[in-house]
Amino acid sequence: MLSTYQEPNMSSPATVQINRAEINRANSQHSTGPRTESGKQRSSQNALRHGLTARTAVLPSEDPAAYQRLCRQFIDEYKPATATETQLVQQLADTSWRINRIPLLEADVLARAQSPAPSPEPPAFDIVDAHRLLANLTLNSTRLARQFQKTLDQLRNIQYERLRDEHSELKDAAAILELHKYEGIPWDPSDHGFVFTKDQVERCSQRMMRQNQARHVAFARFQMPYRPIPYGEKPEQD
Repeated sequence: MLSTYQEPNMSSPATVQINRAEINRANSQHSTGPRTESGKQRSSQNALRHGLTARTAVLPSEDPAAYQRLCRQFIDEYKPATATETQLVQQLADTSWRINRIPLLEADVLARAQSPAPSPEPPAFDIVDAHRLLANLTLNSTRLARQFQKTLDQLRNIQYERLRDEHSELKDAAAILELHKYEGIPWDPSDHGFVFTKDQVERCSQRMMRQNQARHVAFARFQMPYRPIPYGEKPEQD
């Protein structure tokens, strides 16, 4: 009678899964993470709580009043007029606050590396740790700088479009105002759905008329062809 024994299929899914588990257990024995208490303490002390990616911009150790002053400076500079613009300006202030924190963190890292605490044990923080943390700060600084520029570009584009549309509507309102003046009919901007005050429209109308006058004078003074003065003829006085 022939034997029915067969060699096990080493490539079966169950066998492959067992082999992978054994490999993983073997690799775990060569982990480079800290095992001793001193090593774990060293690793924990190397951690840098920079807060550059935290949800809130201000750390407990920082001055909230200084943060509010920075926010007010950004609001005064960019003068947001809509909820979207206000949100973008706030993002600029938060990102700027985090960027300004980085030089202080770098100085602290270097001070810790150059002046370790006296102890008979090996230093818990050395220049190698400092280089690692400084590299991390550099990456965060680059990321925040890109984020700041992207937010600023978005804000500028939105404000440019808004101001362009407002200027166009204001010119239309000024033209309608002059038409009503010519016809002797009282008029208010709200009669045609404009959100401007009558004073705003008046100022725009006066500015446009002065600009037209300035263009005529500039053309006469600077762009008209030069005409030589015949002998004996006096030049015209301005």
